[in-house]
Amino acid sequence: MSGFVEKPEPVEVPGLVHLHTGKVRDLYQNEAGDLVMVASDRISAYDWVLPTEIPDKGRVLTQLSLWWFDQLADLVPNHVLSTTLPEGAPADWQGRTLVCKSLEMAPVECVARGYLTGSGLVEYEESRTVCGLALPPGLVNGSELPAAIFTPATKAAVGDHDENVSYEEVARLVGPETAAELRQTTLAVYSRALDVARERGLILADTKFEFGHDAEGTLILADEVLTPDSSRYWPADEWEPGRAQPSFDKQFVRDWLTSDASGWDRHAEQPPPALPEEVVTRTRAKYIEAYERLTGVSWG
Repeated sequence: MSGFVEKPEPVEVPGLVHLHTGKVRDLYQNEAGDLVMVASDRISAYDWVLPTEIPDKGRVLTQLSLWWFDQLADLVPNHVLSTTLPEGAPADWQGRTLVCKSLEMAPVECVARGYLTGSGLVEYEESRTVCGLALPPGLVNGSELPAAIFTPATKAAVGDHDENVSYEEVARLVGPETAAELRQTTLAVYSRALDVARERGLILADTKFEFGHDAEGTLILADEVLTPDSSRYWPADEWEPGRAQPSFDKQFVRDWLTSDASGWDRHAEQPPPALPEEVVTRTRAKYIEAYERLTGVSWG
């Protein structure tokens, strides 16, 4: 069992049609046919969207994505048309709303990995491969890979896992030319972001992108980009292969949910409990720290 503990009702705004409620983002369409994407403060863990929100999280994700879109503009165009709040939208949408191009989205998550961790580590320990790509022996949790690799995954519905797939499966889904374009662009963007993060004392261990094509067939970078929700950032001065690395994401949330203090069994059918204030505060601080370290701008 998984999904929303408490699924929110969509906000009604004149001129907007609600399309989808995701783990974090609510999607609408305006009268011009553009996508209106609103990043909430919701947080998910272990395939559940939790009942407790993290204040400012949606704004951090949105503002950090905008900063990264600027850093990457010479590599790939993005889907943002405007940050102007739609007329009649609630004031709380300010700073968390993007008006975007409507795209034909590729049906895969485009994942780039430069370090071994997460689901890649699990597969490597079983078969010495990640998404079918052979890796050298002797790697451990947190090891830097000889070169960054493209490890795509299928997009999952809320409450389900993304599933790693082979490059051959991507080629079957979207055709060989588009698959090659997705791989090349993913690795180019990851390489740029890796360098930018390193300059700021962070390791970008892995990240996932979403791409779509516009009406002219141009590949466009979409959704969020290089945020703590879609990426693993580690402090470079604390990197130590062979153990789990401290990260700028939901670490405090996951740790608390799996601790005795939560009283929750993630393998049972009961939904997770509300988060304590301390976990909320520490998680919010991590998201803001990631924003400030990357952009060099103080939050707020």
